[in-house]
Amino acid sequence: MNVLLVYAHPEPRSLNGALRDFTIERLAAAGHTVEVSDLYAMNWKAVLDAEDTTARLDAGRFDASLDSKHAYKNGLQSADIAREQQKLMRADMVILQFPLWWFSMPAILKGWVERVYAYGFAYGVGEHSDVRWGSRYGEGNLAGKRAMLVVTAGGWASHYGPRGINGPMEDILFPIHHGILYYPGFEVLPPYVVHRTSRMDETRFETIRRELGERLDSLQETKPIAFRPQNAGDYEIPALTLREEVAPGRVGFAAHVA
Repeated sequence: MNVLLVYAHPEPRSLNGALRDFTIERLAAAGHTVEVSDLYAMNWKAVLDAEDTTARLDAGRFDASLDSKHAYKNGLQSADIAREQQKLMRADMVILQFPLWWFSMPAILKGWVERVYAYGFAYGVGEHSDVRWGSRYGEGNLAGKRAMLVVTAGGWASHYGPRGINGPMEDILFPIHHGILYYPGFEVLPPYVVHRTSRMDETRFETIRRELGERLDSLQETKPIAFRPQNAGDYEIPALTLREEVAPGRVGFAAHVA
């Protein structure tokens, strides 16, 4: 299996750095091919702007979506974007690893998504009409691939529990799971989350290595999160709301999981 690890932490000697090294070693030992995009080490440009295309549609005005579409379609993207897209297309499995900073991913990783997920590559794909609203949410150019998050958080697990003050972790990660990963077609595996990262000793670290190792060993067998496909009948099109008979009485993020 070809695995792409997209890693976002500025300190190689951190807990995240140790987990990154462990992940690479464990996957390689199992016979997988591993590519790594270490965003800080790459000095990844996080800002989506007019420099992302070598020939804009309109020299006087930058349009993020239309210029992205034009650049992707005509081979005019900046070289770093094209390289990351090629890595994604080679991958059978993508792992995004990052610390949870202010309830989301670090800005450098969000910038990787914004720049690499070009119009025509990750969105704006397929037929858009009154009967079909594109190939997305279970379909798209990345369909058939799997993805998983490896996340570290400073707070206790209880802080992110069903009644925890920070909100449930599954809700915090929903925009990443459902939007960034499921939207372009990935099958999304349940995340591996490390809580209370400031309280770490050798015994706990070995437990984390064992747990993460078990998750890495079962990437191909793990059942993905059962998000509802957009075009399989659960949603009214073009309103894109759940049909009345689907998950009656349920609202919010949970309604979109079968």
